Parts: sequence; structure tokens; C-alpha cells
Amino acid sequence: LASEVTLRRIRSEFVKGVSDPVIKGLLDDLWQQKVFSTEEKDYVIEDQKSKVDRARCLIDMVMGKGERASQAMIDSMKKRDQHLCSTLGLISSLPGVGELLP
Repeated sequence: LASEVTLRRIRSEFVKGVSDPVIKGLLDDLWQQKVFSTEEKDYVIEDQKSKVDRARCLIDMVMGKGERASQAMIDSMKKRDQHLCSTLGLISSLPGVGELLP
């Protein structure tokens, strides 16, 4: 349940901060992992007019699919947009930023 809770917590910041290329990349990743069907992927891209609507639609659909889907999206976000994940608190900080390890 942790991943679903995490997505719910970061939802509004994600919707504001995510870029269109990252949305498309996440959709491709989730489609590849069989979280989304081709129809669902196309629906997010083609039927949602604005980036904000696409982002909202994407995160809501993923949360509706449960824990495995939510974790898959978080993992994919970490690969595709580390800066956003850092802003959202999904990763503690960017490599080379912040504390230097002894």
C-alpha cells in the first residue's frame, strides 16, 4: 500500500511539475510492463487536452490499478526525472547534491 499512498501524497506536485516528455516516457514504460493497455496509453495522450490533464489522468489511473502499478510508476519516474523525484521527496537528493559522504 505504501506506493499508492506515496502517489496520493505527491499527486498535486506531480501534476504541476511533470513535463510532457516525461509523461509520455512514463506511459511507454508502464505500457511495456503491461500496467497499461495500448488503448489506455492512447487515451491519456489523445483524449486529455492539456499537460495537467494528462498528468492527472496518468497518476489517477495508476493509483486505481493498485500497488504493483504504483511502484512501477515510481520506479520509472526515478529513472526519467530525478530532479522532479527529488522535489517530490521520492529520492533523498540528487547524486552529487547535498551531503558528501565521508
